[in-house]
Amino acid sequence: MKVYQSIDSFRSLPLAVVTPGTFDGVHLGHRTILNRLTEIAAKQKGQSVVLTFHPHPRIVLHGPDTNIRLLTTLEEKTDLLADAGVDHFIIHPFTPEFSRTSVVHYVRDLLVGQIGMKHMVIGYDHHFGRNREGSLENLQELAPLYDFAIEEIPAQDIDQVNVSSTKIRHALNEGDVERATRYLGYHYRLTASVVAGQQLGRQIGFPTANLQVDNPWKMIPAHGVYAVEVSVNGTPFAGMLNIGQRPTVAGSDKTITLEVHLLDFAGDLYGQQLSIGFVARLRNETRFNSMEQLKEQLTADRERVRETLQRR
Repeated sequence: MKVYQSIDSFRSLPLAVVTPGTFDGVHLGHRTILNRLTEIAAKQKGQSVVLTFHPHPRIVLHGPDTNIRLLTTLEEKTDLLADAGVDHFIIHPFTPEFSRTSVVHYVRDLLVGQIGMKHMVIGYDHHFGRNREGSLENLQELAPLYDFAIEEIPAQDIDQVNVSSTKIRHALNEGDVERATRYLGYHYRLTASVVAGQQLGRQIGFPTANLQVDNPWKMIPAHGVYAVEVSVNGTPFAGMLNIGQRPTVAGSDKTITLEVHLLDFAGDLYGQQLSIGFVARLRNETRFNSMEQLKEQLTADRERVRETLQRR
């Protein structure tokens, strides 16, 4: 898959099959659209093009006031679209100026003129352009004028998989990562850097890597203890991850921390980036009366992680 950082850097194709959208999560509903996109491109001997915008429009238009949290970073989205068999991925900068683009300019000059769109695939209730004024009806009016065909994926075709980015966010907000997996078609993932911590886990035989999520808009699942799969330089490890405020540790403040203990791992992780896949939520975060009680619970958690991941 070829990746472009702007529509301006894209060279017009003789037959482009295009779908625009944010595609946050690249979930099963999105896959319905992408499968149809690549199917049409193959049938018509054209090339498939996904057009997205970065940063997410709501972040640009609402800034700190937006409550949106993203399911995928740009890098994660790129990898998922490549796995879906897309030929070209255009990441166009979204700015306040671009948000005022008229419907006609967007379709005629950008999609048709710059990309070479001959066929457009959209999900139901797709809106675009200034104030999201563009709709299927506008596209149907413009299609014969600018010589492109349009296909809307019916609501029932997407709803059959009963999924949306909003539903996935709700599942993660409740810690239901298994439901999120069913909606996504893969384990929810986040990428984080290992930073220095207090090394308290090491004292009770459970050394942990303190994690810093690099993207401030990335969705973090609910507080609790999770069975996770961790990739370290491409090598997979089983792990248990805690999200919360470490209530058992004396002097803990209200800071939210992410800590992961890798099973059967020995080595230094400081400064490395870890890719973490959420498999199951084991329990709530709990305050224990002593570090010894915490150690006993962590021992039990470790066995549950092994059992959970071995069942997969």
